[in-house]
Amino acid sequence: QLQLVESGGGLVEPGGSLTLSCAASGDSLEFYAIAWFRQAPGKEREGVACISNNDWSTNYAGSLPGRVTLSRDDNKSTVWLQINDLRPEDTAVYYCAAVDPIIRSGYSCARAALPGAGRYDYWGQGTQVTVSS
Repeated sequence: QLQLVESGGGLVEPGGSLTLSCAASGDSLEFYAIAWFRQAPGKEREGVACISNNDWSTNYAGSLPGRVTLSRDDNKSTVWLQINDLRPEDTAVYYCAAVDPIIRSGYSCARAALPGAGRYDYWGQGTQVTVSS
């Protein structure tokens, strides 16, 4: 079974950048599309971006348009989310999630809207990002 572990969160000043990592184990990452979500206190979990597993295409139609870059290296079993120009409102727990598109037929990272949280089968424990001066 796939396990995901996020890291890279921390305290950063407004305007700064962070790169979050999502390390996979238990199965080959190449079978999975990966997404990042975030959840601030008292708010619903919201999608940030996703990356497909077949052509590594990305979809940034989430809550941080123009400020994130998603990349993956299946040989290293890792996906990275770089966030730039961080703002206090970006403070949240950031989660990575995975889905096998063959098992979850109908899943696509390429549609205009990001797939919702219910479309993913595996989740990490999250990493806290706090943006404050």
